[in-house]
Amino acid sequence: MAGFDTERAKPRPPAKLGTAGRRLWREVVERYELRPDEARVLGDACREADIIERLEGELADAPLMAKGSQGQPVASPLVSEVRQHRSVLASLLKSLKLPDAPADAQRKQNLVSEQARAAARARWGQVKGV
Repeated sequence: MAGFDTERAKPRPPAKLGTAGRRLWREVVERYELRPDEARVLGDACREADIIERLEGELADAPLMAKGSQGQPVASPLVSEVRQHRSVLASLLKSLKLPDAPADAQRKQNLVSEQARAAARARWGQVKGV
């Protein structure tokens, strides 16, 4: 096809990302090729990174302890929020299943291909190497 570009265009980052989100987006899309669904998950992860950065900024100047409903000392609600958002970010990034390094991406692809071939052989009752 004339003018067809075999290189996939890098997805554009979501609008209005903050510093942490833009940095995360750039680091991932420069190293990995993403499907549209993966780009969506990465966008959500970038937004979480921005929320964490904002919460950590607020927490930097806030006391770690607050008064509870009975006047007892309790952890600041910001501490809990940061922890929850970090957990969400970790979950989103884990769902992307990014290899540790680009070379690992090829090994992962080869492993998945071999697993698919093995599953096909098993479905059709074939033995490996036949």
